[in-house]
Amino acid sequence: MNYQTTFAPFFDQLADAAGVIALRYFRGVLPVDEKQDRSPVTQADREIEQALRRMIGAAFPDHGIIGEEYGKDRPDAEFVWVIDPIDGTRAFMMGKPLFGTIIGLLHHGKPVVGLVDQAFTRERWFGITDSLATFNGQPIRVAAPRPLNVARLYVGAPETFSGPGYEKYLTLCQTARWLQYGCDCYAYGVAAMGWADAVIERGLGLHDVVGLAPILTGAGGVMTDWHGRPITLGFDGMAVAASCQELAQEILRIVA
Repeated sequence: MNYQTTFAPFFDQLADAAGVIALRYFRGVLPVDEKQDRSPVTQADREIEQALRRMIGAAFPDHGIIGEEYGKDRPDAEFVWVIDPIDGTRAFMMGKPLFGTIIGLLHHGKPVVGLVDQAFTRERWFGITDSLATFNGQPIRVAAPRPLNVARLYVGAPETFSGPGYEKYLTLCQTARWLQYGCDCYAYGVAAMGWADAVIERGLGLHDVVGLAPILTGAGGVMTDWHGRPITLGFDGMAVAASCQELAQEILRIVA
């Protein structure tokens, strides 16, 4: 199947619709609630996911959908769309333009197409697993391989690494040449463009990663869990993305 011909135009339609809603609320009046885990959810999150679910259901009624806010619908379908309506909700609600809408497509449980859209800065990443990655329509590639001691690394916030393994997290941070914390999906986008060498996080959901993996691998990089396994429906919440397999393995030897 030619995933680009079949799905790329529809991904753009979804992203355009999500962006209209996001910009309606960003740096404006924004109702915010807390989930049971105390993480924030906004009216924009809900409206975007509702809109994308309607569009997917109309265009591909046989496909499944997994969304951050409204759960699973036919997750065992051949094709399953995975939606994070606002990745980086805290950034969004605090006026920081590093949030994004993540849309991914699973085929037989494996990520095959992904998109990240930052509506405020008008930046859009699109990828097909091991095949293609673009930024605003132009091809992109990850950086040339380099070891961790000269690498540019994005890591999750310190509190996400608290508990057992925190000392390993500190060792990782001290080993990398340059370090930035967080930045959510935006970090993976700049890594796919070669502006960073790796990203590592834990405590993620499936909706956080399915749309990212095709972009990273499409740009020539890698994205796996902390056991070095590809991202699948059984994702365990811990991810690493890197410009090359050797750098990913070097990072995982420290933290895993």
